[in-house]
Amino acid sequence: MKEDFLKYQAQTSPYPLGMEVSHAIGSYIYDTNNKKYLDFVAGVSACSLGHQHPRVNQAIIDQLNKYSHVMVYGEYAQHPAVAYCKLLVENLPPSLNKIYLVNSGTEACEGALKLVRRVTGRSQLISCHNAYHGNTMGSMSVMGFEERKQIFRPLIPDVDFITFNNEADLAKITTKTAGIILESIQGGAGFIEPQNDFLAKVKKRCEEVGALMIVDEIQPGFGRTGKLFGFENYNVVPDVVIIGKGMAGGMPVGGFIANEKHMDLLSHDPKLGHITTFGGHPVIAAASLATLEEVLEKDYAKQALQKEKIFRALLVHPLIEEIRGRGLMLAAMTKDPEITNKVIFKCQEKGLILFWLLFEGCAIRITPPLTISEEEIREGCAIILEAMNEIQNED
Repeated sequence: MKEDFLKYQAQTSPYPLGMEVSHAIGSYIYDTNNKKYLDFVAGVSACSLGHQHPRVNQAIIDQLNKYSHVMVYGEYAQHPAVAYCKLLVENLPPSLNKIYLVNSGTEACEGALKLVRRVTGRSQLISCHNAYHGNTMGSMSVMGFEERKQIFRPLIPDVDFITFNNEADLAKITTKTAGIILESIQGGAGFIEPQNDFLAKVKKRCEEVGALMIVDEIQPGFGRTGKLFGFENYNVVPDVVIIGKGMAGGMPVGGFIANEKHMDLLSHDPKLGHITTFGGHPVIAAASLATLEEVLEKDYAKQALQKEKIFRALLVHPLIEEIRGRGLMLAAMTKDPEITNKVIFKCQEKGLILFWLLFEGCAIRITPPLTISEEEIREGCAIILEAMNEIQNED
């Protein structure tokens, strides 16, 4: 299967891990040799309730037995999407009261960028250095990592960049700015949290000049950082929120959320200001609803903070410089990328899945399912320490 995978599927890197997957359940993935791997990555934060969660699976089956795709987004009232949007709005600040459902985080980013231009009538967009918001042309235009986008230029014009947590840079947000887009915790950059009320200061500056603030919750969202959304940790309410990854228990999905007054502008002048065929797909929406209900009812956000404490207590080793992040969005930082690579590969050999971050080579991604047990955390951390001891002894 690996040969066909390399031959017939386009690849994202020269050296994919290439595990031949047989099945997955709970916190474990099994390969075709029936080797068991504890999953500390959760499909890059997407499988928020682990693999084959019974509530999500049943919601998908039940919806498949009723109807699947029947009409492009926005024309028919379909229960899974309506119920999902209603429940999510009930758990958001009052100003975030209308949702546009799409198919992925990057599509949600595209919609949010269009929305702030439509609302303000301005063109300038501002993002952060080392930001990642997706990989389509608009999202890539606000990606703050030139190495990954230079070959695809020209991209969308009138985009400027600031440094995350640099208050002096906020002067770049002016009356020419349509919107600024930030992650509530910078993901690809190394799980960097905002400091000194940085997000609140961004919002204040936006209000002063009439710009809008977009917060990207694609990775931190849906309980991973101790709140339903990461921005709730930092005393700010954005104008637009982008969601994806963990919102449907591993199914492909995204959305952007804003005030009703702003969102309604996408319906006229021109009509069809943003359209999608499969956004709000009833089967995906059913999975999203089941996931959100489970996260809220079991209070997985609060549990994430308790599980973070266990990780921090256990992951103490000379090769670990620090643990960054919050809740179950953590990165173990080593002193150089070579050590990080060795740890990730050794752990996979030992039956533990870890992964990299996009732009920070020293980071070891630790983003397990929210459902991971304390016993599984201890099991995985023991493997990490064992691998690190072996690497230390090699040197």
